[in-house]
Amino acid sequence: MNQKIPEYLYEKGNIVRMIVFAAAFALVFINIYQPFGSKDWIPGITEIKYLLFSSFITLTGVLVVVVSRIIMYHHCKKKGLLLYSYCFWVLAEILAMSTFYTLFEKIAMNDPRDIKEMIEQSCINTSLVLLLPYAICWLYFSMKEKSKKLEKIANEENASDQTKRGMIIFYDEKGDFKLSVQSDQLLYLESADNYVKIYYLNKGKLINFMLRNSLKTLDESFANTALTRCHRSFIVNFDKVKVLRKEKDGIYLALDLENVPDIPVSKTYTERVMAKFAQYSA
Repeated sequence: MNQKIPEYLYEKGNIVRMIVFAAAFALVFINIYQPFGSKDWIPGITEIKYLLFSSFITLTGVLVVVVSRIIMYHHCKKKGLLLYSYCFWVLAEILAMSTFYTLFEKIAMNDPRDIKEMIEQSCINTSLVLLLPYAICWLYFSMKEKSKKLEKIANEENASDQTKRGMIIFYDEKGDFKLSVQSDQLLYLESADNYVKIYYLNKGKLINFMLRNSLKTLDESFANTALTRCHRSFIVNFDKVKVLRKEKDGIYLALDLENVPDIPVSKTYTERVMAKFAQYSA
C-alpha cells in the first residue's frame, strides 16, 4: 500500500477514457436499475424524457469526477500518489458524488426520506456506479501496459539480433517498423521535437529520415550497442567516431566523413562517452 500507483492511472488519455466510460456506465446503470427513486421524481415521465433527464443528472454528477481527476493529474505529475492515498481519493469521489445526488433529491425533488437514509443509499448506488467502471478500466489499462512492455521487449530483442547481423532496425512510437539501416552506414540521430532525424549514408550521399519517436526510447532500445547517447539532442554511432576532441566549450566527436558536423557531448553524458571511447580505443 506504500507503493505509488502506476503511471497509466494518471496518464492524460487514460483519465479521459476512464471518465467517458464511467459516464456511459452510469447512464446505462441509472436507466436500467433506476436508483435514487429517480423514476418517481417526475410522475408520468416517458422513457425518452427519462433518458434525457437521467443523462443530464449523470453528466452533472460526473463533473465531480472530472474536477477530481484534473486535480489528481497535476498532483501526480509533481509528487506521485501512493496506493492507499489513491483509495482514499476514490472514496472521496464517491462521497462527493453521493452528497450531490442526495442534495439534489432533497432540495430539487423534495424527497421526504430521512437525510441519513438517503446518504447511505446514495453511497451504495454511487459505489456501484463508480467502482465497477474504475475496476474495469484499471484491469484494461494494466493489461494494455503489460502488452506494450512485452512488445517493447520483443522489439528490443529483435533490434539486438538485427544489430548483431549488421542491421539496425527503427520503430516508431507505436512500435511499427519504419527503417532498417546497415550499421556501417548509420552516422547519428538528432532530436527534432516529437521526431528523431536518422542520418545515414545511401549510395555515398548523406540522407536523413524523420522518425516519430524520442531519443530516450531509442537510447533504451539500443543499449549495449555502438549507438550511444552523448547529448540531450544526439545519439552517435561510435563505429563511425574517429576523433574525440576537447575544447574550451566542451567535448566534440568527429565522424569519419566530410561535411558531417562534429557532434557535441554534454556534461551529463561525458562519463558514458569517455567510457565508450576508451572501450573502442582499446
